[in-house]
Amino acid sequence: MRTIVQVSDLHFGTTLDETLEPLVSLLENIAPDLVIVSGDFTQRARVNEFRAARAYLQRLPSPQLLIPGNHDVPLYDVIRRFLSPLGRYRTYIAPGLSPCVVDDEIAVLGINTARSFTFKGGSIDARQVEETVATLAGLPAHVARIVVTHHPFDIPTGLSGVDVVRGGTQALQAFAPYNVDLYLSGHLHLIHRANAAEYVPEYAAQLLVAGTAISTRARGEANSFFVLRVGRKEIGCETYAWDAGERAFLALETKVYERVSGQ
Repeated sequence: MRTIVQVSDLHFGTTLDETLEPLVSLLENIAPDLVIVSGDFTQRARVNEFRAARAYLQRLPSPQLLIPGNHDVPLYDVIRRFLSPLGRYRTYIAPGLSPCVVDDEIAVLGINTARSFTFKGGSIDARQVEETVATLAGLPAHVARIVVTHHPFDIPTGLSGVDVVRGGTQALQAFAPYNVDLYLSGHLHLIHRANAAEYVPEYAAQLLVAGTAISTRARGEANSFFVLRVGRKEIGCETYAWDAGERAFLALETKVYERVSGQ
């Protein structure tokens, strides 16, 4: 059994400060094997925001798998946006944009979906799909496979102002033969769950969208994050949500999913 924590959309520059210390303490107690942060470390990709995010990440458990979000690309600094869109991210957060953690039990593969030419949306291109498939193809059959993006593969019906990741359906179709079990993303600032069978028939992988962990920019939901318990046949997903009265993140619910690659 492996324990993975996914937090998303930290948005330093708009943090709900009372959540910061409780999250650090709780993650120390959970002692995960891996912490995933699925994008939007900052609100406006400013240096002071990246520095604050980096200092906070240093207090969270390691190892960590980090991918950027669209807010980590400068919005108003047009020259930097197009000439070095993720330069500050690479300097302060992580040098690589396609991180992966692979061992004899799990393979967690990050894909950068943030782009200069879109302000909110994101995309997966053919090269990224090919690189991910090459990694998946070399994995032993029993290894649990998780793909992480910032932009989601599915959104709730009627939710305005956001879109699914461009190229997402094609990516699901390409990854399905390699039995990816779970797709993790953020961006929506709310919890959402869907099934890949809506896009690829008979492919029952789970599409999970995490809420914002510590930002004030919530969509009417409490701040939240996921704790994943990865076994040989199943993956448990525990949701922790912020309780303002208790001033703590409390376990809200647990869902259990059969692994596509379960042996």
